[in-house]
Amino acid sequence: MIAVYSTALGPALGGTRFYPYASEQDALEDVLNLSRGMAYKAALAGLDLGGGKAVIIGDPAQLKTEALLRAYGRFVQSLNGRYYTACDVGTNSDDMDHIARECSYVTGRTVAHGGAGDSSVLTAYGVFQGMRAAAERVWGAPTLHGRTVGVAGVGKVGRHLVRHLVEDGATVVVTDVDQAAVAAVQAEHVDVRSVADADALVASGLDVYAPCALGGALTDEVVGQLSAKIVCGAANNQLAHEGIEKQLQDRGVLYAPDYMVNAGGLIQVADELEGFSFERARQRAEKIFDTTARVFDLAEADGVPPAVAADRLAERRMTEVGRLRGIWLG
Repeated sequence: MIAVYSTALGPALGGTRFYPYASEQDALEDVLNLSRGMAYKAALAGLDLGGGKAVIIGDPAQLKTEALLRAYGRFVQSLNGRYYTACDVGTNSDDMDHIARECSYVTGRTVAHGGAGDSSVLTAYGVFQGMRAAAERVWGAPTLHGRTVGVAGVGKVGRHLVRHLVEDGATVVVTDVDQAAVAAVQAEHVDVRSVADADALVASGLDVYAPCALGGALTDEVVGQLSAKIVCGAANNQLAHEGIEKQLQDRGVLYAPDYMVNAGGLIQVADELEGFSFERARQRAEKIFDTTARVFDLAEADGVPPAVAADRLAERRMTEVGRLRGIWLG
């Protein structure tokens, strides 16, 4: 399934998620939610791109083949550039190279083919910049030094985020359903502590909670137990339902909207459309700090949660720039 939420700012860009959904309905709901998030993410990041997403239903370890990926590439090609694909859960840069054999609208390719490679590098860097901006708002300094940060999910993005936090002087506690991922992080950073699961992580004494696995991590129960003053992580669609953002605000927890801080990966793969430069993409991702601070300012001025303020900024840009399409150029 491919969902195109908006092309107001440009062609829709978003990754392909290869995942064993329980039903087609679950896959449909996910792809629609994710495509919306990508549109808002691109708008807030200042990119001339719309939002889209794709899902392939199944276990990639069993079903992923060259033929399937190339068939999917022809499907993407049939949209004639309205949608550009990239990596997501269950897909990687090598897969994008296969897709590109049948399709012109592919980003996130391997470095050998002129691509950006692993987009999790700048995704984590952007989350770290957003976390620094949140720390400045809460504690007066843009650093996590001396703070305890809990990272739920230490796969591709979470692993890089842990490195930034450790280098900044934070105390880091991690958890992951994949114990091999936890072991790999602890082998690299011997002072990083682990707990059994996300519930145990949330219940522990944290200054910052960073959900970096799949979506829906912020439920009523989690918010009720949370001791952290900041929530800032890489996972998409963290709010389990509408209204969670208000609960966080009422409990004095500063929430950095997920699509705002995790835009670094999108920035990285989007840079391929100009001929990839890692340094240029890194500088753009660094501006997530400024965007986060701006959203917090607007939230305070309007008396709304940061999630609402971020939506307003994204919607304003989509509307204002989207109007330019009404000017006929002949």
